[in-house]
Amino acid sequence: MKIKVLYEDNIKNGNKNYTTIEIPDGDYSVMLDIDYEQRLAEAKPEKKEEIKRCQTVQEMFDLLNSKEYNGWRRETRRIDPNPKMKKSNGKRGYVQGEPDDESFNIMDYLCTTSDDETRSRDYECEVICDWIRKTLSKKPEWAEAFIAVRIDGIPIREYANSIGADENNITQKLKRATKKLQEEYQNRQICPFPKATT
Repeated sequence: MKIKVLYEDNIKNGNKNYTTIEIPDGDYSVMLDIDYEQRLAEAKPEKKEEIKRCQTVQEMFDLLNSKEYNGWRRETRRIDPNPKMKKSNGKRGYVQGEPDDESFNIMDYLCTTSDDETRSRDYECEVICDWIRKTLSKKPEWAEAFIAVRIDGIPIREYANSIGADENNITQKLKRATKKLQEEYQNRQICPFPKATT
């Protein structure tokens, strides 16, 4: 028996390219029963009456194929095959590649930061966090709370829940840490943050 199966990789620009599989003849009732039970278990309670058992293996694979295609279509229907972006030099018009030009990649024009800038920013953040930890070395819980909430942007409630502490306790630690860091920053002899090298 030959059956046609659709894989997501085989959908090109909305055209379905089926793969034909030959399976040995035999009793497929067990496979059809398992498929029916799985679809019944996955269905919402109000839709269970609409689920019917497939009579043939091809019918079962046609259901799978339509699910596969619908999922692919839902994810890709709004992707422009020829993307374009406004020119960045201030002139009117768009940057657009020719449809048959494989070297054109719109992502080259959409990139806003380079890897060097990202590494530099990460290095600066690491230096700042090290200075905070060194300044608050006697109270490491203050330092970790300050870094998590003020630098990483984690909400106080979420941070308090993650460490099993009270929100008010974390708020007080943040106030004390802020005060201590301000004092240390004002009393510094040299800049605690070395300039990032590029």
